[in-house]
Amino acid sequence: MNNLVKALRIKRRMTQSELAYCCGVSRQTIISIEKGVFSPSLSLAYKLSRVLDFGMEDMYDFSPLDKEIRTLDDLYEEKASKV
Repeated sequence: MNNLVKALRIKRRMTQSELAYCCGVSRQTIISIEKGVFSPSLSLAYKLSRVLDFGMEDMYDFSPLDKEIRTLDDLYEEKASKV
């Protein structure tokens, strides 16, 4: 998942090790999050947003997940097509 963690960390002149310490995780975890290889848990995302003083929803690009959200209209259409 794309995110602004690295940019925000650099803006605050923090090292990966310092950010990891503040969030209670390893430096490798921070590296993986910054590269988009690892999506943090909700609790870690919250910690990152608090430490970096930036809104959690604005820190991550959730747009790919929008394609996965279905509506009740979708459900009703599926049911109707099966009848």
